[in-house]
Amino acid sequence: MWRGQQFERAAVSLRQAYVIVSATVFALGVLDAAEPEGSAARLAGAVQFLSSDDLEGRGVGTDGLDKAADYIASEFAKAGLQTELFDGSPFQVFQEPADAELGPATENTIEFIGPALEGRDEPQRISLEIGSDFHPMALGGTADVQAPLVFAGYGISAKDPQYDDYADIDVKGKVLVLLRKHPGQADKDIAFHTRRGQRHAYFITKVANAFEHGARAVIIVNDAHGVTQTRQNAENARDEEVKKLIARRNAFKKNETPTTDEREQYLNEIDKIIGRIEELEQQLSAGADKILQFGEGGQSSNWKTLPVYFAARAAIEPVVQSALGKSLADLERQIDHEFTPQSQVLEGWDAHCRAMVTHRQVDVKNVLGVLEGEGSLAEETIILGAHYDHLGNGGNGSLAPWTRAIHNGADDNASGTSTLLEVARRLASRPQKSRRRLVFIAFTAEERGLNGSTYYVKNPLVPLENTVAMLNMDMVGRLTDNKLVVYGTGTAVEFDGLIEGLNKRYQFDITKKPTGYGPSDHQSFYKQKIPVFHFYTNTHSDYHRPSDDFDKINVAGMLRIADLVAEIADRIDGADERPAYQDTK
Repeated sequence: MWRGQQFERAAVSLRQAYVIVSATVFALGVLDAAEPEGSAARLAGAVQFLSSDDLEGRGVGTDGLDKAADYIASEFAKAGLQTELFDGSPFQVFQEPADAELGPATENTIEFIGPALEGRDEPQRISLEIGSDFHPMALGGTADVQAPLVFAGYGISAKDPQYDDYADIDVKGKVLVLLRKHPGQADKDIAFHTRRGQRHAYFITKVANAFEHGARAVIIVNDAHGVTQTRQNAENARDEEVKKLIARRNAFKKNETPTTDEREQYLNEIDKIIGRIEELEQQLSAGADKILQFGEGGQSSNWKTLPVYFAARAAIEPVVQSALGKSLADLERQIDHEFTPQSQVLEGWDAHCRAMVTHRQVDVKNVLGVLEGEGSLAEETIILGAHYDHLGNGGNGSLAPWTRAIHNGADDNASGTSTLLEVARRLASRPQKSRRRLVFIAFTAEERGLNGSTYYVKNPLVPLENTVAMLNMDMVGRLTDNKLVVYGTGTAVEFDGLIEGLNKRYQFDITKKPTGYGPSDHQSFYKQKIPVFHFYTNTHSDYHRPSDDFDKINVAGMLRIADLVAEIADRIDGADERPAYQDTK
């Protein structure tokens, strides 16, 4: 019988009495090798290190990701875990695509081929210039394609709101022209403005959808609303700088006897303001229809033979006008007004597209440490995990995709990784031996689609059939109003009662999610019919943005979560029976 049930029935066997004492020790924090202040300092130090600029956002292909792996391995060893697991190393190595590289300009071209002009026999040819008219996008691939052109609106297929640019058109084998963003940007009541709806505006979503519909190449252009907003923002910013200039000048004129230092400070401030005005004027002169640089839209390599480009609206307009007798702006207004797709073939026009994009492969590492069990249950395994990678400089996956800046990921997931290290220290320092094997895993490439945990379950260190539970921590650094979300409460018969019973002492305001599915590494294990818990302090406005920094982390909250997770692992470890798996939706 599983120990959670034994406690509820207040049995008084010798083993149960020992476990009650052990749980009490956990509650009092006695099993921590240091005072609570020491634990908090360790947690804070770990998060601060992992989310520092020196680690470059822990993106795949960065030195910072390797530095993080080395740090985690060192901390596992210090905690007393066995780390010589893979040819004497704690690293389970596999490969991921790193940043893409663009081939020579001669191998990256776009040419539109259309009907002959009146009085001529040869077809029209409009050749675009790389750098000024278009750039290839790093999330595309390499190919040489000539195929008919199709305008496919925003390239969206959505159920909420109900909208599908592909509903009434066959784009298989075609080159698609797509608009950036989504319909109805000026109408905040449209469901595309929700977090779930916003994903349809991502480049990666548009390209994936085009690929699924059989497109041969994709050309993305700025949407009219975005161009207008960009221009307006630049004009407003310029006007604000002019106001600052006038105000600063007038303030200085009131000082009839400025000192040399005051005059120098004034001139320096004026110089900076004028420089900013000149910069904004240059932006306005260049136009608001800015084409993205090669790597700005993401680095994915899922589509190795699908060229993807970002082009200027002016480069596409002559083709659209010739084929449809309408401008891009006309088509956008019609979509927004009627909320109806306007996808159609650009009759008579082909595109000849060439692209050369190389995606190099790099080694990445899951980091593992093991605390062996002792006794009859020693071959059963409990896994505790957290992912340590993040988004590097942004791009694909960032919710500020226009920004090229280090995404430090203090909450996502330096917080979970640091808590995993603390839980490892707690469990390794218990006075009693583990009954089951405890495997601690810091996963990599989670941000790319749970790739690290997916690789592990396909190549497990110990057999999955002997893995009895998986406890995962992802974004546990922003405990607010005492609210903790716990996934997986329905994945084992005993789990709901376990979390309810323990929380009588911990007193979190818990939102229980019975499902074993969800956007983190626990899902990879639940798909293998392993009971899971996933701990999470919920999302926030800094999620997947450069502003997810250490100064916003609630270390005291992390400390309490570490206590809870360690005790849950201790209870599962000490139970006579493994948790009884059950299906959830």
